[in-house]
Formats: sequence, structure tokens, C-alpha cells
Amino acid sequence: MLDLGGFPMSAAAGSAKRSREELECLRPERKAKKRESVDDDPDLDLSSDIKGIISALHQIREKALKDGQKKAEETIKRQSLMKALLKSSKECESSLKTEYGKFQAAYEKFCKEKQAHIQTFKGKKEKTSLSELEKACTEKLASAEESLKKKKQVKCTNKAEESPSKTSNSIGILKTTSFLNV
Repeated sequence: MLDLGGFPMSAAAGSAKRSREELECLRPERKAKKRESVDDDPDLDLSSDIKGIISALHQIREKALKDGQKKAEETIKRQSLMKALLKSSKECESSLKTEYGKFQAAYEKFCKEKQAHIQTFKGKKEKTSLSELEKACTEKLASAEESLKKKKQVKCTNKAEESPSKTSNSIGILKTTSFLNV
């Protein structure tokens, strides 16, 4: 028994005291045992596992929502980009049609002008060749007339000596050649 300062204790009081002291000493052990028993309890393990699974599911759900939002934003961006590209494409197509119309008109005008220039050139070429032919013919006629005159003069001088009737023939030939020149 414990001695409490020289006062005798009764057995019941001593046992009560002892049991309190023992209880106090045992309490940390009980707490540890309770902790051990809590950790060893399968229901508590199952409960904590379920909480972990629920927490993981919440995280997955939040991530899925964020991913869904990102995909929705990307889809919206893609759609707006596609609309802008479509609009730009239509503008380009319209501009291309306009420019093609202008080109077609200019091409047709060019073809007409080209044809006119070719005709003019052909006309000039024909006129030039005709005038060259005319010159050549005129020169040939002039040289032929000269040679005829010379021949006639020679013949006339020879015939004048021979007969006057032949000279009238040569005058008729001269009149015929001068008629051709006109």
C-alpha cells in the first residue's frame, strides 16, 4: 500500500487509488489499442477506401468537366475560324470572278484589236505589193516603149528610105502602146 504522509489508508481507498493510477497508466495503452483496433477494423478500412474512391471520382469528374470545357472552347474557336475562312473564301471567289470577267473583256478587246491590226497590216502589205508591182510594170512598160521607139526610129529611118507606108504602121503601133500605158 501506499503511504500518504503517515496516514493509514483503508484497503478500499487504497484499491480505488490504485485502480485510478493503473487506469491512468493504462490509458495511453488503451488509446493505442483503440487506435490499433480502429486501424484493424475492416469496416473502417472499407469506409476510408470508399471515401478515397469517391474523392478520386470527384477529381476525375472535375478533370472531365475541365476537359469538356476546353474541348467546347476549342470547338467554338475552330467553328469561328472555319466561319472566317469560309467568308474569306467566298470573298476571294467573288473577287476572282470579277477579275476573270475583267480579264475576259480585256482579252476579247485585245483579240478584236489584233484582228483589226492584222487586217490593216494585210491591207498595207497588199497596197505596198500592188504599188511595187505597179511601179515594176510601169518601169517595164516605159523601158518597152523606149525600146519600141528606138526600134521604130531605126525602122522608120530604114523604111523612110524604103517606103512611106510602113511608117504609118509603126505610128499605129506607137498609138497602141501609149493607149496601154494609160
